[in-house]
Amino acid sequence: MAQVPANPAAQQPVPAENAGGNQVVHILVGHSVVIHTEPRLTRVLVGNPAVVTTATTAPNEVVVTATAAGSSSVVLWQENNQSRIIEVFADVDVSLLREAIARGFPGEAIQAEAEEGRVVLTGTASSAAVADQIGKMGAPFSKDIVNSIRLALPQRQKQVLLKVRFAQVDRTKLTAFGFNLLSTGAANTVGTTTTQQFGTLGLGDQGKLTGKIGARATGFTTTETISDLLNIFVFRPDLNLGATIRDLQQRNVLQILAEPNLLAASGEPASFLAGGELPYPVVSGVAGATTVTVMFKPFGVKLEFTGTIESDNTIRLKVFPEVSSLDFTNSVTISGFVLPAIATRHAQTVVELRDGQSFGIAGLLDQRTTAQFSKVPGIGDLPILGQLFRSRSVNKTNSELVVIVTPTIVDPAAAPTAAPELPKMPIAPLEQKQFDTQTPHGYGSK
Repeated sequence: MAQVPANPAAQQPVPAENAGGNQVVHILVGHSVVIHTEPRLTRVLVGNPAVVTTATTAPNEVVVTATAAGSSSVVLWQENNQSRIIEVFADVDVSLLREAIARGFPGEAIQAEAEEGRVVLTGTASSAAVADQIGKMGAPFSKDIVNSIRLALPQRQKQVLLKVRFAQVDRTKLTAFGFNLLSTGAANTVGTTTTQQFGTLGLGDQGKLTGKIGARATGFTTTETISDLLNIFVFRPDLNLGATIRDLQQRNVLQILAEPNLLAASGEPASFLAGGELPYPVVSGVAGATTVTVMFKPFGVKLEFTGTIESDNTIRLKVFPEVSSLDFTNSVTISGFVLPAIATRHAQTVVELRDGQSFGIAGLLDQRTTAQFSKVPGIGDLPILGQLFRSRSVNKTNSELVVIVTPTIVDPAAAPTAAPELPKMPIAPLEQKQFDTQTPHGYGSK
């Protein structure tokens, strides 16, 4: 009879006489081991025949076979009037379960062991769902599953903090003040893409330009390019961009529409809306009967973005900024309802930036012409002479929407920082001359 080992320790025949006291032998169900003795065997007794069977193949050799999961003792009597007791544990064969776990969950460190009729699962799983699925996989091998799988500590998921500034630029005043943006073409500049609507002015290699850009003096030795605001541009992180915007705002050239700061987990979408919702009726008719349903259309300053942190800590950013307003000059009247149009300016792009780098979206123009006509009633309608009593004024506005976006990576496990101070309202200086110099008590004592 060929011997089928139950485990690496059972690759050789089990010598009964080498054991001090009772021997312990583990056999997989359906497998056999061969036990040798030096003296001849006279009798063999099996304690639990439902679990273990024996067969004597030689005067000093017995084959023990596990037929079911459980435990049993085997007593061997020899010619020298000595006896040996062997404790046999029949374990479930979990080799197929190990292969199924390795194929189904290759990244999980899970071990499957058999203890008699029980299947013991140990190791570390990435989630509770994985541990539960592996436990269900062991059900066909045994009714008694001991699931001792531990859950790994959850990995901290980094988050993306997006700082956005929506600004409205008056291009008429901007031209009068003569502001431009400078691009030095340095190596750490992410990139520049122009809409090609305006040409650029180039300065030679020998030139040197110094000026106030966010309270920083800049110079260059390579080609310096002066570009218009009608571009999609990316700022260098070392520029003091906030100072440049405040400088324009102080000159009434730029108006900050909104400055939202949004925090979202990597790969999760986030949105922001500062504005309102316009109600408008929707008329529907069925079988000659009409019903009016009120729907709502949002408008204002809106932002939608999804930031994903890559393995090299670059931020892949999908951003959709939008600014809309009610336009009553293009309104329509439906069933007595006056519905204004919605003037919208938006852009959508996907960029990759490093932590703290900024990029801007510009070139979203809004050109409006408003004509106002007034006259003196009666006299203004006279031919020829009525021209002297009429007036007409035309007002043209040209504005540009600029969106500046700065993403940063936030680690949720970092040490907590102090809460930022709330902005304080400006307090007008008090003139002491406008108030009494003495208290009522002091005044009455005089």
